[in-house]
Amino acid sequence: MAGLRLARAFTGKDDYVILEGSYHGLFDAAMWFTPMDKWTQVGDPEIKPYSEGVPVSTKSFAHFVQANDANQLEDVFKRHGNKIACMLIEPIMGNCLGIAAEPEYLRAARELCTKHGVVMLIDEVKTGFRVARGGVQELYGVHADLCTFAKALGNGYPISVLAGREHIMRKIGRGVAHGGTYTAHSVSLAAAEKTLEILDETDALERVADYGTKLRAGMRAILQARGIAHSFVGHPSMSGLYFAQNPPRNYRAWKGSDYSFYDAMAQVLHDEGVLCEPDSREPWFVSAAHDAQCLTDTLKGFEIAVDTTLRAGGATHKVTA
Repeated sequence: MAGLRLARAFTGKDDYVILEGSYHGLFDAAMWFTPMDKWTQVGDPEIKPYSEGVPVSTKSFAHFVQANDANQLEDVFKRHGNKIACMLIEPIMGNCLGIAAEPEYLRAARELCTKHGVVMLIDEVKTGFRVARGGVQELYGVHADLCTFAKALGNGYPISVLAGREHIMRKIGRGVAHGGTYTAHSVSLAAAEKTLEILDETDALERVADYGTKLRAGMRAILQARGIAHSFVGHPSMSGLYFAQNPPRNYRAWKGSDYSFYDAMAQVLHDEGVLCEPDSREPWFVSAAHDAQCLTDTLKGFEIAVDTTLRAGGATHKVTA
């Protein structure tokens, strides 16, 4: 919210681009989405608010694009670039299975933002200090104009950060309001300082990625042994499990798939003590606290959940090897 406000102030423009399937918080500008349930795949789905109380008048500011389609993004910039202040992007979509931007797409988006005078705001609330010490920007080698961090920064303590290029950030306090009750709260800042120290000086992130890689391998072995089509998306530290041979490249591909097997399996996983998010849009987030015993227990519970779901009628997801 603060980042979009700052981008608008810096550029003097009001509109913004947002990727279908992305999530950027519960404020009016970000509470628009493209519902696929009644979409006939003719034209583009109509943009809708996902809550009552969102002013309809704000709809015209949002321009939706599909992930990994640089041509569509370029077309939107050509037609509306004189009105677009900002592009909001999660290069790894934390609320849409962990679907990742392809490196060439993110580089193209960066070039298009620069060309059209659009502020690139990379949302690192989920990826920041998880996929790499420098976040997803280090992972991809692409730098934002503005970026946001939260979640992992305080290891559970409430904190969020807006950061960016100095000449943009200097607008704060010089025409752009920023603040809140808990701004610069000493307890959260102390937690963040210690968390960043641990991330910087230990192998925590390497252990997280290694655990995620082993978790994927174990899940893959269980699913392959039963002839169940599947694939993984995202980063090992925040893996999305998709029940189809080829992983989705965008929200429409995921939304048009059959995720009933996952939904049914997740309920059994909870019974087995594996606390994954029951919504199949959510990746499996790994913590540095997860150890070898956690991995063993998780894979055991996963195997039970898969077999229970198959017995209950999930055999339609089986494929011929």
